[in-house]
Amino acid sequence: MADERDPIYHVDGDLVPASEATVSVDDRGFRYGDAAFETLRAYGGTIFEWGAHLERLEATCDALSLAHGLSGDDLRGRIDETLAANDLEDAYVRLSITRGVQPGKLTPQPEVDPTVVIYAKPLPRGGVDGESVWDDVATVRTVETRRIPDESIPAAAKTHNYLNGILARAELRAATEDEASEADEALVCDLEGCVAEGATSNLFFVRDGVLQTPTTDGDVLPGITRAIVLELAAEADVPVRDGRYELEDVRAADEAFLTNRTWELRPIATLDGRAIGGGPITERLSRLYDERVERACYE
Repeated sequence: MADERDPIYHVDGDLVPASEATVSVDDRGFRYGDAAFETLRAYGGTIFEWGAHLERLEATCDALSLAHGLSGDDLRGRIDETLAANDLEDAYVRLSITRGVQPGKLTPQPEVDPTVVIYAKPLPRGGVDGESVWDDVATVRTVETRRIPDESIPAAAKTHNYLNGILARAELRAATEDEASEADEALVCDLEGCVAEGATSNLFFVRDGVLQTPTTDGDVLPGITRAIVLELAAEADVPVRDGRYELEDVRAADEAFLTNRTWELRPIATLDGRAIGGGPITERLSRLYDERVERACYE
């Protein structure tokens, strides 16, 4: 069993203590953010929705022209080894694939010797008998930072270049330094001023019994948890609409929540100081999500 103070990382095929884990300073993932990643969640030792994560990872690598040559079975085996080495069943897992070290400068070379890093950290049990990783519902504020348009960097690609989210969170922190408490998430709009997503989350809101969410035809990352929520809503006959929304549409919502792999569904307490909260549809979808996790990973 790994010591909590020194977890075990999986680096290029080897299990090593975190204190000894290294990546070259010439690695393109470090130099340029030239890398793909996935944030996964293990429940009871099972990676939830592994197939969807693998598909999105490959789509990101295709967008980057990063032909890493690794099979899904190989990557999954490394993840399982990482969980076992850390004696974890319920965990946050991050898988990164970089283009590795290459000669030359900016232009990538077609031959790739990828750097693969996997690490995991414990999370509470999920499912029907689980508990949330967050302590309270979310306080959300809008920021002036705008979402990078899909025409510049594909919105569906999960790359190591996370400066857009970092700038949004830095702006959020600066705006709340004098407040009694910091906000939990920054809500980002696109260049036209329409609501896009959180810095690390997708947005849902309910008005007049209809579940609504910004369309992925815009500058929005198609989150896997987002897709599951839409599936659950369809199965439960909850009306759904995706589209382009102004901030006032969200501020006037009856319910609102954020989604990502770690938070699952997290209700929004306030947006820019205006109270929203969860509600019956949020609670129903959260329960259905927990039930899906329970069936897929614990039964």
